[in-house]
Amino acid sequence: MSVTIYDIAEHARVSIATVSRVFNEHPRVSEATRRRVFRVADELGYEPHASAQSLARKNTQIVSAVVPMMTSFFFMEVLRGMQDRLDESDHDLLVYAARTLDRVDGQLARALQRGRADGMLLASTPITPSRARRLAASRRPLVLVDSYHEDFDSVTIDNVRGGADAVRHLLARGHERIGLLLPLAESVPGRDRLDGARQAFREADVDLDPQLVVRAEWDTEMHGFTRYAGYRAMQQLLALPASERPTAVFACADVMALGALRAAREAGLSVPGDLEVVGFDDIESSAYVGLTTFRQPMVEMGTLATELLLRRMREPDTEPSHTVFAPRLVVRETTGAATTALA
Repeated sequence: MSVTIYDIAEHARVSIATVSRVFNEHPRVSEATRRRVFRVADELGYEPHASAQSLARKNTQIVSAVVPMMTSFFFMEVLRGMQDRLDESDHDLLVYAARTLDRVDGQLARALQRGRADGMLLASTPITPSRARRLAASRRPLVLVDSYHEDFDSVTIDNVRGGADAVRHLLARGHERIGLLLPLAESVPGRDRLDGARQAFREADVDLDPQLVVRAEWDTEMHGFTRYAGYRAMQQLLALPASERPTAVFACADVMALGALRAAREAGLSVPGDLEVVGFDDIESSAYVGLTTFRQPMVEMGTLATELLLRRMREPDTEPSHTVFAPRLVVRETTGAATTALA
């Protein structure tokens, strides 16, 4: 049977209230009594319940993170950055994962329950007016990751710039028939990357053929950010008459690009000879398949967001901080780079 504070009170010959004060570092306890209670607790093998202590101190020593699609490589890396920073603090990380964006509000409600966490990190979730009001009303320290609202601290990537630069890279290599492989429409990063791609086409005075724009409407589990989505989207492009097919493809995520590469090679196409491919993220496997992509600092985003949250918890009245990282082009074999070392 586990040891309770009642057992400690009996053995130390003090009241239960005194034991509670000792464990919660109340100043109105003599040093002799404090030492006696701790000695008895140690002799009995008592381990105080962390949540009970935190409630008494009116904080939880917990930071919550609400993320969609937790199995996504992007979120796994962002969470790693969060955990790396929290390892240097007194806080633990509690993750609320929603499988789709339409389930985020349910997880958000759980994370916002009183007493559950001292602060919250909210990832890749569009901040609608109703969500903004709800978050503000909670008065919970908050940092947005991969999304933006002027009223809250945020850490984002310039997805518009990334989409534009991806198309610019392919245009510079002589391509005009460029396919776009997109996630579901509700994906904010996907929308931004598409906006950037369209911007690059306009700047170059090149028409974007609508039939070369494929959105993974059939793949709702991960909003289309899957190998299968890229594979099937590439198959759809390859089903076009040969004269209407793309000579290059920009996939809005590396996992989609990996699926596209498989579909192209199954169709007997040479990459980059017959088709060039650009992805976005620079996940670990991209280097091994020689994928040209745009690197976003996923771990660093998680680390910085957590640092901002810890600061917000200490200094709740500071002005919101907004950090925007720039994606960096990493050129590899799928757009003609010579094979060298992994990068």
